[in-house]
Amino acid sequence: QAATTVTYCWTGQTSSMVTAYLKVLGYDTKSLLFGANGLIYENLESHKYSAAEIKGYELETSIAPYEGFDQLKDYLIANDMDISDVVNGWITTADVVYDNMEDGDDANDFYIIDIRSAEDFAAGHIEGAVNSTYGGILDAAAAANGQPIIVTCFSGQTASHAVVALRFSGYADAKVMMWGMSSWNETTSGAWMSNTGDAAIGNTNWTYPALVTPSIEYGDPSFETTAADAAGILAERVNVLLSGFNAISNTDVLATPGDYFINNYWAQEDVEHYGHIAGAFRVLPLTLEGGEYVYLNNTAPVVTYCWTGQTSSMITAYLKVLGYDSKSLLYGANGMIYSNLESHKFGEGAIMGYPLVSE
Repeated sequence: QAATTVTYCWTGQTSSMVTAYLKVLGYDTKSLLFGANGLIYENLESHKYSAAEIKGYELETSIAPYEGFDQLKDYLIANDMDISDVVNGWITTADVVYDNMEDGDDANDFYIIDIRSAEDFAAGHIEGAVNSTYGGILDAAAAANGQPIIVTCFSGQTASHAVVALRFSGYADAKVMMWGMSSWNETTSGAWMSNTGDAAIGNTNWTYPALVTPSIEYGDPSFETTAADAAGILAERVNVLLSGFNAISNTDVLATPGDYFINNYWAQEDVEHYGHIAGAFRVLPLTLEGGEYVYLNNTAPVVTYCWTGQTSSMITAYLKVLGYDSKSLLYGANGMIYSNLESHKFGEGAIMGYPLVSE
C-alpha cells in the first residue's frame, strides 16, 4: 500500500474498474491504458480489438451550442428584416377587412387566421376565418396559398406577436387587425371594453413633466443555438417566440418600475404632453443597422409600452427573437391614462358591428 499500484488486463477496461475501486479504498492506483492490446497485440490469440468489432451503428449528431446573435443580426439586416422593416405596414382595420370580404372579388380575399380559443371561435367569428392556436400559426399559414394573411385575437395584442413570427417566416405581408375582434362586433368587444382604465393617474410612479432617463449603452443580447446557419438560427428563435405570449400588467410595472428596463415607445412630444412611467427610457428609433438596440438593457426584463399594446407587442416579439427577456405592457396607455388621452383611444366608435358566423 506504500507504492503506486498498477493494474493491467487484456484491454484496460477491467483494470480501470479495479483501479477505480482501489482508489476509493485509499490506494495510489493506476490503470495501464489499453492493457495487453497495447503491449503484445501481435501475439494475442483473443481479447483483441479489430475492425470486426466496429458495428457501423448510427450516431446522433449535434452542433455544440454557441452564441448566435451576430450571425442573426447580419442576416436580418441583409434580408430586409430589421426592426423598422418588420414593424412597418403591419396593421389594418376591421373596415378594410370587411370591405375586402364584401367587394365580390374572391381573388383578393384575405386569409384570416383567428387565434382565439376553439370555443370562442365557434361562438362567433369572421366568415371564412380559420381557427389556430398562437403556437400553431405557422402551420395554419401554410394553407394560405399566397393570400395576404390577417391575424386576429380578442385585443390584437397576441395577434401582433403572431404577425412577427409570420413575417420572420416568409409571410412579409401578414398583418394584424386593429383592436382585434373587439372592433368587429359588440359581442366580441369584451377584451377592450373591460381593460381601458386610469391605473397611472394619481400613481406616484407616473411622472409629469416627463424627464426621460438618458440612454446608456448596454451591448448585445445573447442566446445559445445549435442551428448550423443564420436561417436556422432565425427559425429556432421563432420557435422560442411561439412558445408563449410575452406580456405584463400595468399593475406590476407601476408597482415596482425599478425592476424593469422600461421603454416608452412614443414620440418625444407625446412623452412631454402626457408624462410617463418613472425611470422609463425612450429608445426610438430602434434598429439593428443603426445600432440603437444596444441602449436596451440586455440583463433586465425589457418592458415596452405604447398607446394600445399592439405596437409594443410587435417590438416585444422582435426583441424576444433577438434574445432579450422582453415583455409588452398590456393595453398600453389605454389601460393607464385612458381619461387623459386625446387620441389612440378604444371606445364604442371603434366597434363596427359587422356580422359574425358561428359553428
